[in-house]
Amino acid sequence: MQHLHIIGICGTAMAGLAAHAQESGWHVTGSDAAVYPPMSTFLAARNIPVADGYRAENLHPAPNLVLVGNAISRGNPELEYTLEHNIPFRSGAEWLFDHVLEGRHPIVITGTHGKTTTASLTAWLWECAGLQPGFLIGGIPSNFGVGARFPKQAWVVVEGDEYDTAFCDKRPKFLHYHPRTLILHNLEFDHADIYPDLEAIRRQFRLLLRIVPASGRILANADDPEITAIASQAYGPVMRYGLHGAPPFSARLEQADGRVWTLLVDGKARLRVEWQLLGHHNVMNGLAAAAAALSHGIDDAIVQRGLATFAGVARRLQLRYISGGVAVYDDFAHHPTAITTTLQGLRAAVGKQRVWAVLEPRSNTMRTRVHQEKLPAALNIADHVILARPALRGLTPDTLLDVEAVVDRLNEFSPDKAVVVDDAGQAVKYLAKSVRSGDHVVIMSNGGFDNIHHRLQEMLANLG
Repeated sequence: MQHLHIIGICGTAMAGLAAHAQESGWHVTGSDAAVYPPMSTFLAARNIPVADGYRAENLHPAPNLVLVGNAISRGNPELEYTLEHNIPFRSGAEWLFDHVLEGRHPIVITGTHGKTTTASLTAWLWECAGLQPGFLIGGIPSNFGVGARFPKQAWVVVEGDEYDTAFCDKRPKFLHYHPRTLILHNLEFDHADIYPDLEAIRRQFRLLLRIVPASGRILANADDPEITAIASQAYGPVMRYGLHGAPPFSARLEQADGRVWTLLVDGKARLRVEWQLLGHHNVMNGLAAAAAALSHGIDDAIVQRGLATFAGVARRLQLRYISGGVAVYDDFAHHPTAITTTLQGLRAAVGKQRVWAVLEPRSNTMRTRVHQEKLPAALNIADHVILARPALRGLTPDTLLDVEAVVDRLNEFSPDKAVVVDDAGQAVKYLAKSVRSGDHVVIMSNGGFDNIHHRLQEMLANLG
């Protein structure tokens, strides 16, 4: 049994690769500096040892191969030891292609928003069809309970991240995946820490199209002008889907909150969907996955049943608990568009009940002023907003998100609508004196936010 060590193992993708490697016979170890659920519990359940902190001793005895997470940079003690002692190393994306994807049929889902949910839906539809797909998804689909599984047949569903690959490979991860079926879901500017502008991201998507064979399958969001322009440069036929216009695959909303909709093919009703998910954005996610399934010949009844039984994804407007009559949700949103669609979906479902948005700007882009002007309108959908002060972490005060300016703008929409807090503790204290039965609290962070969900649950229990 060969030994694989993963530096930065608690990243969602790297934890998934750890599971893939273990299933295919490797002895896997890893290390990280930020260990928290759900990835820490995911790895613990598989008895994969995780060292807390980076130290050269973690590579004693020397592993046969080291995978380097894309958050790891020069100066990391384990990376320096790996280079100094000539231990073979790869990026996670390289390893995934070499050991899982090559010779199989990768279904790759790309886009700024909705990748995780769409990939989870796609994997579940293939599972319902008995095709036993492998998958690597940047979240935990509730139907599977894991974000990664080694394939038993030819199909592998992969969330196609446009973020760079590793310290020594600045290409997007998705360029390593060689899709045979590609979903182009949407495109906006993001990842300001590695891309100077939207054109730089467009260029990567155009490069991705170059490696899809002419016999491959490309599905493109007809509602997104950026995707429409990029898809026009494909080397093979493109199938389109959308809520507007008349693409071959479209959807008609039967309820405003998106819980009931009809899938149409060439303008004719094909199947009716009643499911658990909220929001127009999730209808688009479901439509993309269903279009892929139908185009590959999966039966209508299987697609309908798969959508109806899809149980969602952890941290995507996930209802964590109801305590004292207050519903608390967990959401990964870290872009104004994702914040908007998430809050719109919840608003459509709860009507005039009060919605609280508690946002920790944590990603490299959200901590900057890139989305400064868009944030107030996105957050204004909520009745009340608590905005945490972001960590400086490598930024200068004049490039850091101006949270006071965001809150001032929100309070122009409605007096006393929004406040700034320094940390999760202050947010919980503010909620303790402000929430009431019937409220909905959405915690938005792409990290653990200092265990805020548990702390808030304890506070609400004490209030009761």
